[in-house]
Amino acid sequence: MAEASAAERVSPVMEQEAAQKANDRAKAAMWDIDVAVFLFAILIIVIVLLFQGIQVEIVAPIAIFGLSMAWLVGRRRGRQLYQRFYDEELAKLELSREIKGTMEETIEERVQKALRERWK
Repeated sequence: MAEASAAERVSPVMEQEAAQKANDRAKAAMWDIDVAVFLFAILIIVIVLLFQGIQVEIVAPIAIFGLSMAWLVGRRRGRQLYQRFYDEELAKLELSREIKGTMEETIEERVQKALRERWK
């Protein structure tokens, strides 16, 4: 519910900017150390199997399965991170908009106060 209200208060341009930033952050974080370790383990298994004289026809499906699992895990993690980063970016943009609005009002109030004092 709070997420929907946050999205309603943000302009489409700000929402698009938040989506782009969240997408960039999620793509960068998608391939973390867990996926790298898993891929390294698959490489070690493939090398060991090949050195043991097991045929390529048996090793290839194992390698393909391992790579596809790593891809699926990375993609799933990227989607989860995207949603979290998207919510964070919307909150940041909303907060910056509120701060900017407060600062503009403060400057405007200061100018009005200075003009009133000058005319007294």
